[in-house]
Amino acid sequence: MSQKLFLSVLIAMAAFLFAGCSATTKSGAIGVDRSQFLLVSSDEAFNSGNSYYVQEVKTADKNRTLNPDKRQTDRLRGIAARLAPKTKVFRDDAPNWGWEVNVMKSDELNAYCAGRGKIMFYTGILEKITVTDDEIAAVMGHEIAHALREHSRERMSQAYAQNLGLSIAGALTKASGAAMSAAQMAAQLAVTLPYSREHEREADRIGLELMARAGYDPNAAVRVWEKMAKQSGGGQTMEFLSTHPSNQSRIADMKNYLPIAIQLYKEAKGAR
Repeated sequence: MSQKLFLSVLIAMAAFLFAGCSATTKSGAIGVDRSQFLLVSSDEAFNSGNSYYVQEVKTADKNRTLNPDKRQTDRLRGIAARLAPKTKVFRDDAPNWGWEVNVMKSDELNAYCAGRGKIMFYTGILEKITVTDDEIAAVMGHEIAHALREHSRERMSQAYAQNLGLSIAGALTKASGAAMSAAQMAAQLAVTLPYSREHEREADRIGLELMARAGYDPNAAVRVWEKMAKQSGGGQTMEFLSTHPSNQSRIADMKNYLPIAIQLYKEAKGAR
């Protein structure tokens, strides 16, 4: 391929990728304002997440593992009812999402918010560690933040661009299968993983602000991650090759923003 055509392809790709840069949320008081890489449509990403959630609810219901303890479910729904209205700080449309909260019996220490406000908690996170309402609000706020920032959409966009780039590179260089595998590994380490760690930090920060605005003590966010660290026995995947920041790294980051969150918490408590 001629140098001129090669440069034309690179310029076209750069223009294509630049066109996908925008932001899904307002910055809030803590100031999460990174420009995001968004090539996939919002509806496509939300529908994908919603489909996953609906299927998991159906499966859990069939297996009789959905909402095994009504008091537990009601407790979580009450916390979500306080958090959801505060999402307007970050997105005008979010308070009107079709918010749902369900609990599935599972030993996993996990929770997520899929689609537009579809929250699922696993019983492991409620039963393996003793969590207060404030600590639940910290976990829930974190998961809601992922949805507000449309991090799954951004990951889909990154994968789309990565596959597109590798396809073009393969056509230009006629790379062997082994060379292409190496290229894919390099692309993952250089692009996918750093963004994933950034997503987690953004979710920690937005979640911290969200819970504080809803009147939950933001100090609980630090406490719950400390409990998570103890539950895992102190073991932690090396941060450089992890899609999540280490527990100590995320705790230190949240502590940096606690003064802002505590002021918001005091204002929320004073207004109630």
